[in-house]
Amino acid sequence: MKIKLNGNETDLNDNLTVAGLLETLRIEPARVAVEVNLQIVKKCDFQNYVLKDGDAVEVVNFVGGG
Repeated sequence: MKIKLNGNETDLNDNLTVAGLLETLRIEPARVAVEVNLQIVKKCDFQNYVLKDGDAVEVVNFVGGG
């Protein structure tokens, strides 16, 4: 399947969850927010939210500073 990930077209396996996507990208789920088709996905739903062909996914990393 193809999704748009942070503005770039990306090929992925079918039936991939948000959690699976983050694992594939080696991103720690606790440090990001994920939006699919302009809707925020709650962290508690990462394991169950299955991505679909054509989804637009934004992964936003939290950055600390001071």
